[in-house]
Amino acid sequence: MFGIYAPGIPGMEVARLAYFALYALQHRGQESAGIAVAPLGGPIMGTREQGLVSQVFDEHKLRSLIGDLAIGHVRYSTTGSSDWENAQPIVRDDYRTLALAHNGNLINAVELHSELRGRDVPFRSTSDSEIIAALLATHPADTIEEAVADVLPKLQGAFSTVVMTEDKIVAFRDPHGLRPLALGVIADNDEHGRAVYCVASESCAFDLIGARFVREIEPGEVLTIGRDGVHSQIVATGRRAFCVFEYIYFARPDSLMGGQRLQVSRARMGEILWREKPVDADLVIAIPDSGNAAARGLARASGIPQDDGFIKNRYVARTFIQPGHQLRRNGLRLKFNPLPEVVAGKRLIVVDDSIVRGNTMPQIVQMLRDAGALQIHLRISSPPIKNPCHYGIDMSTREEMVAYNRSVEDICKVIGADSLHYLSLEGVYEAVRGERTKHCDACFSGDYPLAGTEESGGKFALERVELPLVS
Repeated sequence: MFGIYAPGIPGMEVARLAYFALYALQHRGQESAGIAVAPLGGPIMGTREQGLVSQVFDEHKLRSLIGDLAIGHVRYSTTGSSDWENAQPIVRDDYRTLALAHNGNLINAVELHSELRGRDVPFRSTSDSEIIAALLATHPADTIEEAVADVLPKLQGAFSTVVMTEDKIVAFRDPHGLRPLALGVIADNDEHGRAVYCVASESCAFDLIGARFVREIEPGEVLTIGRDGVHSQIVATGRRAFCVFEYIYFARPDSLMGGQRLQVSRARMGEILWREKPVDADLVIAIPDSGNAAARGLARASGIPQDDGFIKNRYVARTFIQPGHQLRRNGLRLKFNPLPEVVAGKRLIVVDDSIVRGNTMPQIVQMLRDAGALQIHLRISSPPIKNPCHYGIDMSTREEMVAYNRSVEDICKVIGADSLHYLSLEGVYEAVRGERTKHCDACFSGDYPLAGTEESGGKFALERVELPLVS
């Protein structure tokens, strides 16, 4: 997600800035993209389509999105199917007009949806994001901040959210801080010394548009960017539970989270991997790009040479977040090409960040054996993933996970490697220099920080209810 407020700043094309910010955030979602803009005072207009940012927007579309405020979104579906109706930003015109972009997943979506249906509130989509938009757009409070302050405590789950009205940007985060959200500023050099404030899911979006990272938005905080600058209030509190998988895989390595540059944290994971399970080997290779940083750290700690064992096709999307098992399998065959001249006759340490379903790793191991590798020792810079995420990462069901009801030795046999070691949970927290009491690691441990999480109904819960659709 991205949001920017820049009224009266000459040459500040908010739609174009949103486009480049979304380009930097493309790794967070590849199903759809959208931008909504408004001149100060309205009206709100927007474009959203299925596809990547570069496919959805061209010069003509960007030039047509004229305004002083903008928000943008790239979607990775965790509630509702991958359809156009579920693309964001969502624009609603009820008691108030607003556009909304949301990252995360509500675990009480069915309950809230039922409440809104009881009030004859119409919907266009089957995403939990429109539930938040509907609650805010239909709320009778005088200001959007008052509406958010009343609605936020009723939401359960993960919801880093950016809302645009006709005259301000409001960003808020769930009380547990499950998903990231950050504040940035673009220094302006006009005669008034004005600054342009923006918000984004990750700090890497600020780097691309020339903004400076200011700070993370706090859990339970409501932050308003408007005529009078930036204002903030904490409206709800809870046990902090930032997603540790953001550090390991989901976020970009050049982003800052929890005061850590993720590239550095991931390299430390590789160093700890070597300390936990050394092995005699000739060469360290990464499964690109997700294993790159940990492989460098492991090679540095071990003194074993590192090289590129695969060439990656940079024009193939991330296989993990493509919807559908068959697409993942097809995507892998397009994505990697092993280098026999590098791996043949070698005892390899192969480093990656995670194994979820276990569909791709056996193929990777076989590709390396076909290329002449003598031994393959897998090192994974996360613990075994045994439980689904209900807070905004699509990890599906336990039964689909390769680590479900299997020992590490059993997984190693399924994959076909000579040895396998996962980073311990203690090693993860050492690497990120964080405390377990302030993070969520339920995908590894099964300890969900929010009560009632596993009764949330699943990804397609809203598609199983009868929707009162907007005509």
